[in-house]
Amino acid sequence: MFNLTPTVRTLLFINIGVFILQTQLASRMNFLALFPVESAFFQPWQFVTYMFMHGGLGHIFSNMFGLISFGPLLEQRWGANRFLAFWLICGVGAGVLYSGVRYYEINRMRQDIEVFRQDPSDVHLQDFVENNMKEYADAFAPVVRQLHATPDDQQLVQGALTSLEDMYARGLNSPMLGASGALFGILFAFAYLFPNTELMLLFFPFPIKAKYFVAMYALYELYSGVHRTPGDNVAHFAHLGGMLIGFILLKIWERGRARFY
Repeated sequence: MFNLTPTVRTLLFINIGVFILQTQLASRMNFLALFPVESAFFQPWQFVTYMFMHGGLGHIFSNMFGLISFGPLLEQRWGANRFLAFWLICGVGAGVLYSGVRYYEINRMRQDIEVFRQDPSDVHLQDFVENNMKEYADAFAPVVRQLHATPDDQQLVQGALTSLEDMYARGLNSPMLGASGALFGILFAFAYLFPNTELMLLFFPFPIKAKYFVAMYALYELYSGVHRTPGDNVAHFAHLGGMLIGFILLKIWERGRARFY
């Protein structure tokens, strides 16, 4: 049975409450999700509110299971106020860092579209795909080959340009949501403070120490963020951002700490 501490319990109830509202109000709550800063839907408060939104039952279950599994021990060590501050700072920091990555990606996409518009060649179309949508390279390959064979086909050029504009619009207006950034800060803190605690995980047939589990998880997130696959809408760099912010806070807060096992 989980021994829920007060702040963990409060965060759990708030997230579940917001998720229930989402199921009833659907897209009318999207203003709370974190949109790219260039989007017309972006608002500064979204750096906080996005972490209380979730994309589905599996999403909220995994985040809240992580919270109630790793959060209570940290709250007992730090106290309620510091634990809440850590959760919020990691969540906000993850959102800010992820927004910085998205700002770079979206502006690069816009620039590559303008290059293709000025010179609609197969080379520039391939550059766009390689720079922005590498996971869709196979889908675009026939269009690139056809454009190479018939570079004066204006219908083909316009169709390709429309596809690029649609991708840009989807990227600009696709929000991020979820407590994963804050949770990854919690995971890192747990591994940092209790590195040799052995964890029994559903997908591991044997116990694994917290420090190895978090290290492998971080490497997986880095790989997944760099080598994205079609349909992958997970904000991997937000997860890594939560870990990074957690590391910075811990270096400030935990000087001279005692190590727990």
